[in-house]
Amino acid sequence: MNYKEIEAPGSTVTRNLVDIDSKTGNIYEAIAIVSQRSNQISVKMKEELNSKLAEFATTTDNLDEVFENREQIEISKFYESLPKPNAIALSEYMDEETYFRNPALDAEE
Repeated sequence: MNYKEIEAPGSTVTRNLVDIDSKTGNIYEAIAIVSQRSNQISVKMKEELNSKLAEFATTTDNLDEVFENREQIEISKFYESLPKPNAIALSEYMDEETYFRNPALDAEE
């Protein structure tokens, strides 16, 4: 996932509930969809961060290296400055970039 191209707000934004539930007809279903996508994004971001920080893992504890490792600090600051996973998920949902289906409705058809 290219995080530099994400156009999600970095801070709190007031949303219109009618716009959110217009795709499903049910606000709770829409929030559940966004929540699931947010969890997926969060897990993916955490895996990427851990893999990048694993490169800097040392077998010995040297306090001088811990405080002087600028690359590790820059990576951490980059991930901290990204929009939160729930903001990204809601942005994807509103832009209709999220695929979802209701198994109960599929069984009726």
